[in-house]
Amino acid sequence: MKNNTFNEAKEKKIYARPAIASIILALSCLLLVGSLVLAISVGAASISFADVWQAVFAYEQGNEDHQIIRSIRLPRELGAAVVGAAFAVSGAIMQGMTKNPLADPGLLGLNAGASLGLAIAFSYVGNTNYMIIMLFSFIGAGIAACLVFGFSAMKRGGMSPLKITLAGAAVTAFLSSIGEGIALINKLSQSIAFWTAGGVSGTTWAQLQIVTPTVLFGIIIAIMLSRSLTVLSFGEDVAKGLGQRTFIVKAVLMTVVLILAGAAVSLVGAIAFVGLLIPHIVRFLVGTDYRWIIPCSAVIGSVFLVLADTAARMVNPPFETPMGAIVAILGLPFFLYLARKGRSLI
Repeated sequence: MKNNTFNEAKEKKIYARPAIASIILALSCLLLVGSLVLAISVGAASISFADVWQAVFAYEQGNEDHQIIRSIRLPRELGAAVVGAAFAVSGAIMQGMTKNPLADPGLLGLNAGASLGLAIAFSYVGNTNYMIIMLFSFIGAGIAACLVFGFSAMKRGGMSPLKITLAGAAVTAFLSSIGEGIALINKLSQSIAFWTAGGVSGTTWAQLQIVTPTVLFGIIIAIMLSRSLTVLSFGEDVAKGLGQRTFIVKAVLMTVVLILAGAAVSLVGAIAFVGLLIPHIVRFLVGTDYRWIIPCSAVIGSVFLVLADTAARMVNPPFETPMGAIVAILGLPFFLYLARKGRSLI
């Protein structure tokens, strides 16, 4: 039985490019450092690279440029990097689990559920601190996941990529409407506008101290289960034939997705398409082995969102364009391309 399933797995053309993947991962890390330096340097106040270096490694109290970098730009761009990694890895996990090329936390309702959790927290919880905000984001994302996978499994034939995508669109519209209604009733539209538009301009060091370990924990668990995810991407029957406990693996991976999506939305808001776009780019570059897809997606996702935030600040300075709009401009054409190609891309 195992020989048959192994042969079937080989026929799926699962391939890896470890040498190329190693080079891409190293180059992506260098590009991430460069994009962070660029993002910190540009803005309404132009600051030289030398001042950036001094602000990071030789901070001078009372220096206005150093204060701008340390208090505003550095936490902002580090937040963009952390959130980009979280969205990209969660999207890669969902695509591998569901074999759905359109899988993405934003498109499958998780971001809408997390945003609903934020609206409820702001409306009905007194003295809202960041831990409460993150907790409600996790709960909202979990409710959205239960609804999407529950609805898509109700009809005969079980879950399929098309059913999951349609259920995700319906749940996203439903939960977004409830969240907006709660905000309007409680006159909180302005308070949650930041999360609705998507952006990292309000990121603080205190928030990063909570979000960063949470996201790193989720990515480490994803890397530990990346081999199992690769097997699972062959198909559930093949994975079971190879001796994998698919229910346990799926449960843990779905928990990781909820952790990553909930933490990201609590910091930056409901940004779609990052988890859709980045894993496909990485899969094209490094192959279909998730032992490489997960870490490469994390780094390239960080680079992507740091550059997107930089573009959002530079389109119309000194005013800011919502980062979610920049990502959507890039992600929507790719989404339409994937919808046309369908399952052949997974």
